[in-house]
This record gives sequence, C-alpha cells and structure tokens, in this order.
Amino acid sequence: MAKLVIQNQGMTGRACELHTDRTTIGRVEDNTFQIADPSVSSHHCEVHLRGSDIFIRDLNSTNGSFINNDKFTEQVLKPGQVLRLGQVELKLEVEGSAAAAPAPGSTPAPVKKPVDATMLMPRGVSLDQLEKSGERLPGFDKTFSKKTNKVNKVFIIGGIVVALVIAALVFYAFSQVNPGH
Repeated sequence: MAKLVIQNQGMTGRACELHTDRTTIGRVEDNTFQIADPSVSSHHCEVHLRGSDIFIRDLNSTNGSFINNDKFTEQVLKPGQVLRLGQVELKLEVEGSAAAAPAPGSTPAPVKKPVDATMLMPRGVSLDQLEKSGERLPGFDKTFSKKTNKVNKVFIIGGIVVALVIAALVFYAFSQVNPGH
C-alpha cells in the first residue's frame, strides 16, 4: 500500500494512504487529505492511481508543487521521492517497493525504527477534536478580552456632527429658495 508521509517537524508522521483512484490534498476540510499549513493552497493537488503509477497533478496552487525540488504541473511520483507542496514535504512510501532495497554491492542503510506517532487522518483535524483534546500549548493559557477603540468612537461622533451640519445647510438653502412656502 502506498502512502504519503509528512516530513515537516510538528506534523511528522501524519500520513495519507493512497487507496482510491483520486485523492485531493489541500488546506481546506473538503480535501481527502487536509494539510492545515498556510503555504498549502486550499485545493493544492490531486493524486491519481493509474495501475502501479502514482501521478500528481498541481491544481494551479499559489506556491507550486515540486518533486525533489523540481517544479511540475503533472508528474509521476516514485517511491522514496519527496513531494513538496508549498513548504510542506511529503515522502512517498510503498510497502515492499524496490526503492527500499539496497543496490547490489552497496552498504545497506541503517534500519530506521518505525515512528509510533503515525496517524492516518483522512480529513485532517476538526476544531471539535482540538477542543476535546484539552491540551493547551504554552503561552496560550491567557484569556482574551476585546479592546475598546477610542478612535472609532471619535470617528463615528465626528461623522454624525458632519451629517447634522450638512442637513442643516440643506434645510437652510431650501428655506431661502422658497421663503413664502
């Protein structure tokens, strides 16, 4: 089974299994795989499964789509390659792929321990899930209150005074044109 795994710190281990013909990736909730990062467009790209090939198609994203730092519009993604959407890097991992096997005569790479924090999140994290977690980040434990803006009050009062002066001038002008009526 093929999956895209986020490599960025803070999102490491989030993954999307590619088990349907079409998977959408973007910042908003209606994508198959939501990545809530400001550098990712609302609807950034589509992943299409065509046989054993995985095609990535950019959806006119603002910050572009890159495979191994080469910008593309539509391209095949191979196991082990890095897909970058804006500033978010995802690696294509395929179980039992030839890309995972070392080349003959080469020293095998050290075996990495699987990340225990891998979570499949097909639609990202909802606001309800965040609120239910109860975990607060340091520095966000303060309560917020609405600030009063005295400039807005002065502006509104000034506008009312100007409107009253204009209304009085218009009334005076009409009373001078028709003094007998």
